[in-house]
Amino acid sequence: MHTNRCTGGVEPMSLDVMKSESAQPAAETERQALPRVQLSVVVPAYREGKRIYQNITHLLDELNKLDTTYEVVIVSDGNTDETVREAKRVRSPQVRVFHYPMNIGKGFALSLGVDQSLGELVTFIDADMELDPANIGGFIEIMETSKCDAVIGSKRHPQSKVAYPRFRRLQSWTYQLLIRLLFNLNVRDTQTGLKLFRRQVLQEALPLLAIKKFAFDLELLVVARQLGYRNVCEAPISLDYRFESTVSPGSAWRVLWDTAAIFYRLRILRYYKRRQGERAAASRDAELPAEVPPEA
Repeated sequence: MHTNRCTGGVEPMSLDVMKSESAQPAAETERQALPRVQLSVVVPAYREGKRIYQNITHLLDELNKLDTTYEVVIVSDGNTDETVREAKRVRSPQVRVFHYPMNIGKGFALSLGVDQSLGELVTFIDADMELDPANIGGFIEIMETSKCDAVIGSKRHPQSKVAYPRFRRLQSWTYQLLIRLLFNLNVRDTQTGLKLFRRQVLQEALPLLAIKKFAFDLELLVVARQLGYRNVCEAPISLDYRFESTVSPGSAWRVLWDTAAIFYRLRILRYYKRRQGERAAASRDAELPAEVPPEA
């Protein structure tokens, strides 16, 4: 083996999510009959129409080198360009494309992709492919040998090959220092867009999240730690930074705002612990037998 949701207050699951046809569509009953998928690769996409066909083709080339069954779940986050059409051009039975009409955020796109995926392991990778998908095989190997709950890419790993501007390096270093102080996360890079999770971690953590856009990665790791999933391994990545960006200049402030909101929910409101308790209680109630009315 080779080593985002409507900001106008609409609740996420009230969206009329429009599922596109994959290259070879399958009905729900047919999906249930598919062979077991070991790896799901979730690809959030926003304004990637110019290059998504080439990028997904490259991704498939790398996945075909792995000794594993896989699927690719592409989620178009309210695109109005050619992203969906170009993604559908990829002719592969392993590729499925989903689209909803409103730009909600990367976090929501990832959550929807996980919900639609089948794999025992789930990888996140950004559609711009600045992060080399050849790294995925190494992530799987680390998870298998180290029994990690998650493997996350790190620009600060000594074996990482990264090329990006000094100012971005300074921003990233400062932010990660803040993260360590606020949340005591024993990781050096929470924001790199290549991550691998065991399905169970995501199934338990994602329903508790509140962030849909900028600090989704951080909130996911914070909540996973709160749930007891603390064995997070860092892995080297290859990063080919491109100077095109779909992130606005104000996004850095939004990340800081969302980070403060995560801290407030975690330490002050105890929101995640309360939500966990509510979900556990609802699950217990659902398992109780229905009351039988007394006979007349």
